[in-house]
Amino acid sequence: MGLNVRLAPTAANRALNLLRTIQYTHPPACPCHSSPGHHHPTPSILSHAKRSLATPVDPSRQREYAFEMAASSIRFGPGCTKEVGMDFKNMGSKRVCVVTDPNVAKLDAMKQVVEGLSQEGIDFTVYDQTRVEPKDSSIKEAIEFSKNYQPDAFLAVGGGSVIDTAKLMNLYTNFPQADFLDFVNAPLGKGLPITKPLSPLIAVPTTAGTGSETTGTAIFDLVAKKAKTGIAHRALKPTIGICDPLNTRTMPSAVHASSGLDVLCHSLESWTAIPYQNRTPRPQNPINRPAYQGANPISDIFSLQALKATVKYLPRATKDPEDHEAQSEMLLAATLAGVGFGNAGVHLCHGMSYPISGQNPGYKHAGYVTDKPIIPHGVSVAVTAPAVFKFTGPSNPERHLAAAEAFGVDTSNVSRESAGEVLAEAISKFLVDLGDQPRGLKALGFKHGDIDSLIEGTLPQRRVLMLAPGLSEEVNEEKEQLRGLYDDAMDY
Repeated sequence: MGLNVRLAPTAANRALNLLRTIQYTHPPACPCHSSPGHHHPTPSILSHAKRSLATPVDPSRQREYAFEMAASSIRFGPGCTKEVGMDFKNMGSKRVCVVTDPNVAKLDAMKQVVEGLSQEGIDFTVYDQTRVEPKDSSIKEAIEFSKNYQPDAFLAVGGGSVIDTAKLMNLYTNFPQADFLDFVNAPLGKGLPITKPLSPLIAVPTTAGTGSETTGTAIFDLVAKKAKTGIAHRALKPTIGICDPLNTRTMPSAVHASSGLDVLCHSLESWTAIPYQNRTPRPQNPINRPAYQGANPISDIFSLQALKATVKYLPRATKDPEDHEAQSEMLLAATLAGVGFGNAGVHLCHGMSYPISGQNPGYKHAGYVTDKPIIPHGVSVAVTAPAVFKFTGPSNPERHLAAAEAFGVDTSNVSRESAGEVLAEAISKFLVDLGDQPRGLKALGFKHGDIDSLIEGTLPQRRVLMLAPGLSEEVNEEKEQLRGLYDDAMDY
């Protein structure tokens, strides 16, 4: 009895803190009284619940009324990579396709994986030709490899490109007759739902950025369309994400930085996405409910915590290769952000990043071991962030001010009208202080004459643009808004 008495206040405090967090971060009150693309703060959870019960959700039956939470099981801890062999044995897997890239193939993470599989007598083969920032051609080559091997499980060891490639190998090996565009996000592909469970997939991330170990999303370049797109469905998410902080210690400083900037934008975009109740149309069948649903009370908690951790630990992880605490915390932040954005979605920074990386005029980011031009994904999303959040500020000043506070800004005397501008300034300062980041599109080699092409590359990204607060649904107006955003993003 005494033990219960001592624990009760702590448990009560935890419950109260969680309720306060949800109350503060809850999306707008009632979809009937909310304009599309805009948040409205709620005075309390109870008053919101009463209004929701008293008011019809949506007489037109078009708006969403529910959200779903899906994420991989996560194992986090230094040294847990060696457990993968036991995991596959526990699952009854007999034939595993290990997916990695030429660089990671030489690292200790792969050594641990090979030893773990061998000790348990698991039959496996290694595909080590994954391309960083994969293209549809490299994805198809990988799929052909796995179809020939016919595994009953997959193991991805590497960054987001490796994990995304393994997801698609798993998908098309289980749907061998499918056309490649069948599952690709509309309008570039057919966007068909995945109608059956896939084979087990264990993901071992070696970077701290994409959060791909938790999500059902896989991204690649569709070369013929000059667009970056992907496939998003809950069935793609890994069975287990094994997050071993020892595996991120080999990242160069530049990779720490760009990976961490992806976490930063995952957090900010999912935190500021339109509320799930404002998304239309509501799916006729729950199998068609998208993975990217809009902000919701559960994703909010993960997104805001990931943002705070990134602001605190990314500068340390980037500047001190021996700061293992900061590196571990960034891996955890990436995973938290993955749960957040994997269910809420991202919007403009990512939608605009795809043509930026796909139309690279020849920029090669310092610190990346490659002979080819490359704009790392984290760099391509962060370069527009100041412009984006200045634009989205009016949609929900409270959320933008809360995000600015995460950067250490005193917002006590900041007006609601200035929320977007204040957050944009905080992001700009963070990027400059991080060091070695291009200060706008001009620094990547883009010119004002490239904006039309960038806009055309952004428009097909409906899956994420539909979650952008304040973005018009009318095409000509949307184009002008994007033009203003790209123009503003030329330098900061």
